Amino acid sequence: MKLEKAEILRKLLHLFALTMPFGIYYIPNYFGLSKWFPAITLGGVFILSLLTEILRFKSPVIQKIFIKLFGSMMRKKEEFSITGSTYIICSGFLCSVIFVNRPEIAFISLFSFIIADAAAALVGIEFGRIKIRNKSLEGSFACFFTAFVLVYFLFPVFPFLMENFGGAFSLEASIKISFIIAFLEFYSLKFFKYDINDNLYVPVLCGLAISFV
Repeated sequence: MKLEKAEILRKLLHLFALTMPFGIYYIPNYFGLSKWFPAITLGGVFILSLLTEILRFKSPVIQKIFIKLFGSMMRKKEEFSITGSTYIICSGFLCSVIFVNRPEIAFISLFSFIIADAAAALVGIEFGRIKIRNKSLEGSFACFFTAFVLVYFLFPVFPFLMENFGGAFSLEASIKISFIIAFLEFYSLKFFKYDINDNLYVPVLCGLAISFV
């Protein structure tokens, strides 16, 4: 399948979500704010995003404006369903609450997923040949490799991020975390017969896995 401009723009828009891990970890520390400040902020953003989705489903006028503004970056099915952006905002909110006392875990799980998921999608669409359940092994390998580079090489150079992990993850831990991210991105979860959007659950489950790994 040919990689289209719309998909590239979509992933570039998702990179804007990197403001969430940075906000969760660094803003309270640098500005002396409450540890709950990111959760309250993201909760408000999520409610606003969800209300926008509901309004566009109910109002053809709002839907028309929404499609005109963001239609080029949306997948066809998202015209009548909640967009991936709303799911990732919800995931950021959940991570900020669940890991309120370990914001470095929220940072690592969200940052890793956002970048690795984008790599998986772009590589999978352009080079994916071995398909399983609408995903490609090539995309999953790109997801694993990208996550590994982030976890093992990049995160140790982020200021203060890895202090609670002894300065860096071990090679074994980095491989395990990267595999978990790639596996969760590849293997879609279902609630009864309905697929759960991976933007929602992968960062949360990844964060829980990091807590144990």
